[in-house]
Amino acid sequence: MLREEVIATRLATQRLTGPPASDPAQVVRELLAVQAQDAPLARAMVALRCAGTAADVAAAVARGEIVRTHVLRPTWHYVATDDLRRLLRLTSPKVEAGMASRHRLLQLEGTRLDAAIEVVASRLAGRRFAGRTELAGVLAAAGALATDDPQYWAQVTHVLLVAELRGVLCSAPVADAEHHYALADEVLPAEEEFDRDATLVDLVGRFVASHGPVALPDLVRWAKVTLTEARRALDVVGERVDRVRVDSEELWFAPSALRPATRPQRAWLLSTFDEAFLSYRRVGWTRSAGNPDGPDERRFAQSAGGPVLCDGLDVGGWKRRWDRGRAWIDLTLDPGLAAGARDAVDEAVDRLLLVITGPPSSVGGSTYAGA
Repeated sequence: MLREEVIATRLATQRLTGPPASDPAQVVRELLAVQAQDAPLARAMVALRCAGTAADVAAAVARGEIVRTHVLRPTWHYVATDDLRRLLRLTSPKVEAGMASRHRLLQLEGTRLDAAIEVVASRLAGRRFAGRTELAGVLAAAGALATDDPQYWAQVTHVLLVAELRGVLCSAPVADAEHHYALADEVLPAEEEFDRDATLVDLVGRFVASHGPVALPDLVRWAKVTLTEARRALDVVGERVDRVRVDSEELWFAPSALRPATRPQRAWLLSTFDEAFLSYRRVGWTRSAGNPDGPDERRFAQSAGGPVLCDGLDVGGWKRRWDRGRAWIDLTLDPGLAAGARDAVDEAVDRLLLVITGPPSSVGGSTYAGA
């Protein structure tokens, strides 16, 4: 299998060029988790996979079908409601163990952190959902944190993050642009008996099925499991997975999960954090010779934008902005792109704008810079 075939296979299997999923919950469940610190674009990326809109994804959150919370890594993700508890039980102990220095830096060690989480939990009890600013005030009023501490807001963020990793909090099922918190026990299905080995096998098998062909080091970066655990899980999965070597890398995939490219498209605008882009540090997207970003890796920390992908190459970047209530996409492209490739990129812009905004009346367009 060639690198180009790997890229094409991933796009189809992740339902970007393959058959669309039936709804946002199916997308999130299949991918197991969708990185979502940039929530508006994460909703757009999910919507692209089910031929819907970002508003459809927000509605699925409001219905409680998917939640937005910290899981797998100290990072926001969208997760199917009935998957969250097991994923937290499997990965959170290692995630939090790696945050000991952060606890110390913020002076939130031991009982102080536990007490702050209890303050937040008490405020939310009874499905009294609240946003970050309100909970910050509650923490200050209870004396758990001090507003004159230079690290106050960082401490607030950390308390809420750890509470999510511990399964105390998650996003609330509300239709509101602001993220609201809820007690997990009040909005999630009841916790079932936890089987760590079975959950590990399920995670590894589903990750390979939805992200394959993929290298095991990519899985280890994606979730807090070890290479030894991943290989042991693959042994259990057995003949349901296969492997191929590409560019000297061993890539795993599930033959039964592969999908045909029923919606072939030359170009895509993906979020920096999209599962079809950021997941792969091994055999990933090759940048075109004239990509204005060159070897710059800063885009991995960017929000409100991401890479422009065309004909299997990373050919530039894009940013979303709003002007007088209309959404616009600013493009910075490889100046060597042929006219046909630019047309394909323009079509990708139109697709993304419609997903983000819905009605054509709120769609702006695109502008080129540095091309």
